[in-house]
Amino acid sequence: MNQKFKIALLFLVLPLLAIAQQVSGTVTDAANNLPILGASVVVKGTSNGTATDFDGKYSLNNIPQGATLVFSYLGFATQEIEYTGQTIINAILDEDASQLDAIVLIGYGSTTKENVTAAQTTVSDDEFNTGAIVSAGQQLAGKAAGVQVVAASGSPGDGPVIRVRAGSTLSASQDPLYVVDGVPLDQGNANLNSLNPNDIESYTILKDASATAIYGNRASNGVVLITTKKGQLNSDWAVSYDAQFGVNRNFNQVDVLTADELRALATERGEDLSLLGDASTDWQNEIYQTGTTGIHNLSISKGWESTSLRLGLGQTNQAGTLIGSDYSRSTLNLALTQRALDNKLKLTYTAQGALENRGFADGGAIGSAIVFDPTRPVRSTDPNSSINGFFEFFNGGTPEVNAPANPVGLLESLDSQNDNHQIRMNLNANYKLPVDGLVFDGNAGFDYNEFDSFSIRTANSRAGFFDNGSRSFSYGLRRNTLLNGRLDYKKFLEAIDTDFEATVGSSYQDFTRETFSRNTIDGSFSDSNGDPIPLRFFPGDNRLVSFFGRLSFDIKDLIVLSGSISRDGSSRFSPEERFGTFGGASAAIKLTNLDFVQNSSFISQLKLRGGYGVTGQQEIGPDFAFIQVFTPGQLQSSIQLGDTFLPTIRPEGAQDLKWEETAQYNVGIDLGFFDDRLTGSVDAYYRETSDLLQFAPIAAGGLENFVLQNVGDTESRGLEIGVNAKLVRSENFNWNIGGNLTFNEIEITNLAGPNNNPVAVGGISGGVGNNIQEWAVGSDPSSFHVYRQVYDQNGNPLDGVFVDVNGDNVINEADRVRYKKANPDAYYGFTSNLNYKEFFMSFTLRGSAGLYNYNNVDSNSATFENIFNNPGNYYTNSTTDVLESQFTDPQLFSDYYVRKADFLKLDNATIGYTFLGDKVDIRTSITGTNLFTITDYDGLDPEVSGGIDNNLYPRSRTVVLGLGFTLK
Repeated sequence: MNQKFKIALLFLVLPLLAIAQQVSGTVTDAANNLPILGASVVVKGTSNGTATDFDGKYSLNNIPQGATLVFSYLGFATQEIEYTGQTIINAILDEDASQLDAIVLIGYGSTTKENVTAAQTTVSDDEFNTGAIVSAGQQLAGKAAGVQVVAASGSPGDGPVIRVRAGSTLSASQDPLYVVDGVPLDQGNANLNSLNPNDIESYTILKDASATAIYGNRASNGVVLITTKKGQLNSDWAVSYDAQFGVNRNFNQVDVLTADELRALATERGEDLSLLGDASTDWQNEIYQTGTTGIHNLSISKGWESTSLRLGLGQTNQAGTLIGSDYSRSTLNLALTQRALDNKLKLTYTAQGALENRGFADGGAIGSAIVFDPTRPVRSTDPNSSINGFFEFFNGGTPEVNAPANPVGLLESLDSQNDNHQIRMNLNANYKLPVDGLVFDGNAGFDYNEFDSFSIRTANSRAGFFDNGSRSFSYGLRRNTLLNGRLDYKKFLEAIDTDFEATVGSSYQDFTRETFSRNTIDGSFSDSNGDPIPLRFFPGDNRLVSFFGRLSFDIKDLIVLSGSISRDGSSRFSPEERFGTFGGASAAIKLTNLDFVQNSSFISQLKLRGGYGVTGQQEIGPDFAFIQVFTPGQLQSSIQLGDTFLPTIRPEGAQDLKWEETAQYNVGIDLGFFDDRLTGSVDAYYRETSDLLQFAPIAAGGLENFVLQNVGDTESRGLEIGVNAKLVRSENFNWNIGGNLTFNEIEITNLAGPNNNPVAVGGISGGVGNNIQEWAVGSDPSSFHVYRQVYDQNGNPLDGVFVDVNGDNVINEADRVRYKKANPDAYYGFTSNLNYKEFFMSFTLRGSAGLYNYNNVDSNSATFENIFNNPGNYYTNSTTDVLESQFTDPQLFSDYYVRKADFLKLDNATIGYTFLGDKVDIRTSITGTNLFTITDYDGLDPEVSGGIDNNLYPRSRTVVLGLGFTLK
């Protein structure tokens, strides 16, 4: 072969060699030098790519000379390496904090933020509300669209009420499903107070049905995934301590008549002044005090090459503003991670333990302080008008049974405590099976608590006088056992340029409850025959089983399709109706990856989403609801075995009882502008709930026997808007703001029972003898059912004069109408976080609009009859509303008491400074909570869960000093 031919052949073969070159190598984690499974290796600008195996190895063919290889993996910074003929190219990837933020949880798994197809929100620890945060949910208030957080009351240890979108049910639970580190909690005994807020890393709220459907039978009210903090591999010892000291004071009181005002009113009306005393007592001042809060948190963490550890210890002590109310909690949080078998096996053990003690004050003192005669003293030495030194009203030598009790006497005569010991554990195993892309993930969880409570009322008190004192004791346990497992499979389908993921698994949970209780009769643990009062035993047990699966496709990094299905069974339903099938599907178009967006100078993110799903509801109370019969006014039937009474079940109930089902549609858009300096999302949903579970009379028994039945349907819809802006972003100065706005509405569309028979349903109790809120087709479930008040030309209500709605010249029940509602039309939140070097400042505003409260405090007291015409020789007090209404008789169902309750609250504000040192950083802060409320509502607080304002335990204003340090 001559030389010219050789040269010609070489030039002919070289281009073919360039096209057919192969390269291989290993992709490892820079932090610990461990191989990365599933890392993506792609020739830039093409669909030619592969993924690394268990050992982090890859092999790729057909790489043109001068091409760029792109190495990427979730949570790591992308690395690009030019190909110049190498046969081996190794990549070492560094963790990227901004990319780590893009990892988001979904039901039974995780994904990237850009691949989320459903409506969900993640709130991380750097976004939480700060200060004297005692209960976990308080961190979320005002932080996420579609998530409403309302403090149930100001009582210590009283956790918040959390609602995800408008409630879809009437009688069943409206609480979301809480999942802590992979363990779904018992929806009837979630007890978020057993979690130390300092140990929580993030909340992920799954809002629409396409996201929650994989949890099937308990997902209609949304799912809240709670992740606790864990240690990091290859990290130094880190020790952090924080202490917070708070002072709590009530900043508002119910406006009542002073002693002088009551005397003046009695004189004006010509009442018997001899029934008034000569004291001047502010009873609300007497029952309230300055409360205190002390919180201590210590965390220790360390990471080795294949092991990480974090230990958190916490102590909380809180004295409430109502005398006698307090709460204390000691917590332990342990997280241990171990990698083994050449990084193929990852074991994660988490445990949360809590010792809680709660002291309950007599809440009746709040209402009594409003109506007790302010002309009377707190204490008296007169034996004819005092018990145990407290002034009380007497009639014929005995306390007046109809008169209110001395508020301070109520507080000091009661000792009521509850101890709760809780431990929650989970062992998660994640194993990379010897099939490329196949991973097993399993959980063995255990959630257990024991409680012991007692309540003792002294006989030498007004409240204990008539039954010779009272004592009650109860103790028991709650146990939640979980076992689940799933297989996750990931594969890049090169032929269609698609990332494919599949999940299939099953779950089993057992919930056990046992309660023992004993009460005294006439102050004794023996009955009238001298026999011991037996201990009552209330057992409970129900089980859930689920089989679930999910498929998702990321097609050309442009279109994401996802679908899930769950087949669930609950022992609460009859064998014929025990299993239900739930599912959801969603899709997203990542317009960000289209050329017109990538070439845009201001659009950095654009994604359209849509989904549909069906979920269920099984949290209905009784363990055997399909055969349990309830008889109003009677105790449930039971049999006695020795000294123990066992409740029984009878077969007359609704054997065909089945799931509530909620079908939900959701569409959304995610936006980002100016390199994500401004981001936002908008979601709209429509939801239909059918076969509502509620107590109704069975057809054969009239109103005698009530059972759970599938009665009626509801529709709800909403719009959710969330916006975040990085106003300033620099090395020393950063300022971020965020806002969210939610519009919700819900309507009852049907209240027919089985065979379309109408049933009489009670609605929500208003505390006024009958229901002020009653369900009706075409109305919001929280609507008030009232008479329309008639007013004079000056706007003053006319006593006992109402609108004759039906024109029959008779005012009766037929003239009551649905008027206003307690559910808000909209609620919103606004947050600001600013730091300049070591100085930081943040605040959260929160509010609601379009809601109304029924002021039961005014309606119960503010009439002249209530003050002066009592069946005894005493007068009571009233709110100052009586001077406005001039009502003589109670007008309980007048719309006069339905008051607008829009509000804006400065929920939380913090300023602080961090002193940096060589060995120790010291963090100082001052935080105020519940700092002010802007509202036209004339009651104690416009924020009332359920809309009935009836002697609410005041939410106090708190000022908290914080001091912490971190050892380097």
